[in-house]
Amino acid sequence: MNNKAEMYQRIRQHGENLKRIFSLPADTDPAKLCKRLFKLENQARPIMVAYCNGTANEPDVDNYVDNRLWPALRKTLGEKADTLIFINHDPRGYTLKLTEKASFVETGIYKDWGGYGIIAPDLRD
Repeated sequence: MNNKAEMYQRIRQHGENLKRIFSLPADTDPAKLCKRLFKLENQARPIMVAYCNGTANEPDVDNYVDNRLWPALRKTLGEKADTLIFINHDPRGYTLKLTEKASFVETGIYKDWGGYGIIAPDLRD
C-alpha cells in the first residue's frame, strides 16, 4: 500500500471510530466526517493562537466558540458533542479534544501526550 492509500485508510478508520464514539448513523461517510472536523480544527486554531498572543480578546473568542464552533460541532457530531468534547484554548496542541473522561476509555483514536483523544488529528504522516 502506498503512502496516500495508507493515509486514506487512517482517515477512514478515524472516522469509523468517531462514528462509534458519537453514535452517528451507519451511513455517515467517515472520510467526509473527518474532513469536516479537520476544517473546524484548522479554523479554530488561529483564533486560539491569537487569544494566547493577546491579539484576540476573551469575549471575541467566547463568541466564536459559543456561536460558531459549538453549533458546527453539534451539527456534525450530534447531541453527544456537548458531553464528549473539550475545546482546548491552548494553541500548543489541538483545539478539539475528547473530554478527560471520554479519553481514558478505549476509543482507538489518536491521542496527544497527555492522553486526550484528538477529534481531528492531522493524519497525513
